[in-house]
Amino acid sequence: MKLDSKQCEAVLAVIDGGSFEQAAVRLNLTPSAVSQRVRALEDALGMPLVVRGRPCRATQAGQRLMQYLRRAQLLEDDLQADFAAGHAGPVSIAVAVNADSLGSWFLPALAQFLIREQVLLDVTVDDQDHTYTLLETGLALGCISTERQAMRGCVAEPLGNMRYRCMASPDFRKRWFPRGMSREAARRAPVMAFNRKDRLQADFLLRHFGLPANAYSCHYVPASEPYMQAICLGLGWGMLPELQMKESRSSGALVDLSPRRPMDVGLYWHRWKVQSPRLERMSETLIEAARQVLT
Repeated sequence: MKLDSKQCEAVLAVIDGGSFEQAAVRLNLTPSAVSQRVRALEDALGMPLVVRGRPCRATQAGQRLMQYLRRAQLLEDDLQADFAAGHAGPVSIAVAVNADSLGSWFLPALAQFLIREQVLLDVTVDDQDHTYTLLETGLALGCISTERQAMRGCVAEPLGNMRYRCMASPDFRKRWFPRGMSREAARRAPVMAFNRKDRLQADFLLRHFGLPANAYSCHYVPASEPYMQAICLGLGWGMLPELQMKESRSSGALVDLSPRRPMDVGLYWHRWKVQSPRLERMSETLIEAARQVLT
């Protein structure tokens, strides 16, 4: 069967907007008209595509449709750009990136490419252990993830390791770890976590001190710069990427609590095997740059 473009557009708008009302505003239609288009496509395919909730989300079949539609749109945009001899408008590419990569090497690695190729980034930030899900559900065309195994139809390219160190302010170390980092001191000292998906500190404490996740207290600060600022202010200790803290470390604002115990997190770039020429070139640029800055 041939997919109806207006019906597909309605499904995408509902998933992206989270509701039929938001989709209606985006498409300049009534919510009822959007609902009719979504229902017509579901009837044609013989399966539900949208879970009606707050927010609306894609079913498994809807996720597969979104994967196809986003890739098809990017291929069409690239083709139009070729026919227009480079005079077509910019192309938007949705990617999922972990906050530490976004806050350090990711944008410098792609800046010149994005300018030259007229690419607009649509970035979703999530923990590196969870960005894979965004590619799987069709919300991204590429992602940086700790997952080594590529899902069907995709490839996973190793980027390198992002090295993290256990950092705190000098005053915090003096207050909580005057004799060094021990199990009892680590149990009492407050921890800085990025969010509830962030496993770095938990993995460090479990691996080196046998402390489970409920054995210590945590702050949660889900933004890269405020997270590092909170550590510099002495609110807690946390795992920071070497790439982000060179100045703070050299100035003495941060000290390494456990210099012989760095944590390396392997990162991979996941993308579809069949992709547009522009996304292919972006992937090549990203991989080359990452391998120069990551350990």
